[in-house]
Amino acid sequence: MKGYIHSVESFGSVDGPGIRYVIFMQGCVMRCQYCHNPDTWPVSKGQEYTAEELLDKAERYRGYWRNNGGITVSGGEALLQMDFLTELFRKAHERQINTCLDTSAQPFNRDPVWLAKFEELMQYTDVVLLDIKHIDAEQHRKLTRWSNVNILDCAHFLSDMGKPVWIRYVLVPGITDAPQYLKELSAFLRTLKNVERIEVLPYHTLGVMKYERLNIPYPLAGIVPPTPAQIKNAEQILKGGDTTC
Repeated sequence: MKGYIHSVESFGSVDGPGIRYVIFMQGCVMRCQYCHNPDTWPVSKGQEYTAEELLDKAERYRGYWRNNGGITVSGGEALLQMDFLTELFRKAHERQINTCLDTSAQPFNRDPVWLAKFEELMQYTDVVLLDIKHIDAEQHRKLTRWSNVNILDCAHFLSDMGKPVWIRYVLVPGITDAPQYLKELSAFLRTLKNVERIEVLPYHTLGVMKYERLNIPYPLAGIVPPTPAQIKNAEQILKGGDTTC
């Protein structure tokens, strides 16, 4: 079995516990307006690797991982290649490598066949980085072209199974930073029993050149990144602290 891989990063320090070897998988159906990797969207492109080939490459950097590092698989959307991902994580565990999945959970559904595969994957997944794009259903569809109902359902499912989760939320001024939405998301997160960490990721414009190179209109032209004060305020709200807003 082979997976379609967009790229790898040998020394990731912001994609899960410790130092990580980060594997970016190819393919995503969401079209998040702030996406900085539009080149990952096409499915069945990228370089083909077997699980063993990727793990052999990753283990060259094992000396940097210490006790809590390992591999993180991101995207694109890794769950679009779930069979390959399960094999990769199973073989990683056989090598005693910590595994972390960064996902938007868009493919999540309760179909018994799909759900059985997801449950098997979770057996070999140590931590999930769950990207919640927006808590409001209508705003989520405007931002990504997709509903968030199944994504929030996935959050509850992971909570029920006790899978450790880090929540990631991209802060975009004028789109995801409204206090009412932050408070609504904070309330939702308090219903979960498995959230170990909440990360506010500031919107940036580092991917604009990729849109230009691919001849794709950039949807957030003119939006500036949030200030440190805006980021701090969002963190306070999401973590249930006091805020001036």
